[in-house]
Amino acid sequence: MTEEKLSTFTAPKGTYDLLPTVNSAAYLAIRERLSAPLRRAGYGYVETPVFEDVKLFSRGVGESTDIVTKEMFTLTKRSEEDLALRPEGTASVVRAALEANLHKLGNLPVKLWYSGNFYRYEKPQKGRYRQFSQVGAEAIGAEDPALDAELIILADDAFRALGLRDYRLLLNSLGDQQCRPVYRTALVGFLAGLDLDEETRRRAEINPLRVLDDKREAVQAQLVDAPKLRDYLCEDCKAYDEKVRELLTAAGVAFVDDPKLVRGLDYYTRTTFEFVHGGLGAQSAIGGGGRYDGLSEMLGGPALPSVGWGLGVDRTFLALEAEGVVLDLPATTEVYAVALGEEAKNVLFAKVVELRRAGVATDLAFGVKSIKNAMKSANRSGARYALIAGDRDLAEGVVQLKDMESGEQTPVALEALVTTLKEKQL
Repeated sequence: MTEEKLSTFTAPKGTYDLLPTVNSAAYLAIRERLSAPLRRAGYGYVETPVFEDVKLFSRGVGESTDIVTKEMFTLTKRSEEDLALRPEGTASVVRAALEANLHKLGNLPVKLWYSGNFYRYEKPQKGRYRQFSQVGAEAIGAEDPALDAELIILADDAFRALGLRDYRLLLNSLGDQQCRPVYRTALVGFLAGLDLDEETRRRAEINPLRVLDDKREAVQAQLVDAPKLRDYLCEDCKAYDEKVRELLTAAGVAFVDDPKLVRGLDYYTRTTFEFVHGGLGAQSAIGGGGRYDGLSEMLGGPALPSVGWGLGVDRTFLALEAEGVVLDLPATTEVYAVALGEEAKNVLFAKVVELRRAGVATDLAFGVKSIKNAMKSANRSGARYALIAGDRDLAEGVVQLKDMESGEQTPVALEALVTTLKEKQL
């Protein structure tokens, strides 16, 4: 007789499982702390579908981008719609805001934040996954350098609150519809003299700025003398850019000018930025974003100048690891109850329910036959205290409260149990 074969199913390539024994608590804490500054700044939570019309991304993100041409997961058709898993969050959030007419409900900008998974068909490696997690923010409907600065400061505050230090903020301006065409003409002329492959030349014809974002060393080596967009900014864009920098400096946020920073999306205008971490190797970006004043109109809406960012939860986790930062995470279980007998179990079960309702994280030894195994479970749970009760304890109206750190054990009256544990600031 052969042994039954265990399941051979594994997580799809480029994805991972979050498990409580490894990292799920840290991921939850990262999401919470990345979003905390946003909630304090008046941003409301939004959640959009994980799949959308393909045209939303081809029109909004850009048909020349790798995201649209190479990396988007499209879904098998069951209707006339062409659908794709969302590769980024901004286009979906702007679509949702327009559909709900949020821009007509009150003061602008409409401030929104989100948290979720996104999908790109990429070559999997550390820090680059086919399913990845982000916390994002969008401020829709206002053209104000203070708003750009606000979002950058909120991201910087979030990273610092997590304990990160070994990162840099890269900053650039992409100009607007007035000055960018002049720069585009100069860049096209420069690129025409380079030894570029056919695909890169095709990309340059659609959006030459995308060539600046090419990560290949052979291409970057030829771009050393490329014209800098900063030299072509109109007076309005220069003033806007200088104001953003002034506000960041006043808030104590350091930044580095990066004239080649264009990010990977076509909708950016003026301010563009990226946070990069020194301990992540090639996949160094832990977040980024910028201003996208024309996206609403690209999606069929009114002119709503906007700015936003996305911060990578996965990359932030790896950055914390690289710096050796250990998050202070609350214990999953603070009190672990061990019953010696069925009658004691009935009593302790009721007390466990009461403690949970009082806000104390409590668990019970289920299906355990011996006190020895039950106490092993209590140790593995990480609980600070164990509740132990048998028939004699119940006859006396008490349970034994054991400090799992010191080993000290004291009787506590059943009626005073919840109060006693709350006094211990659990």
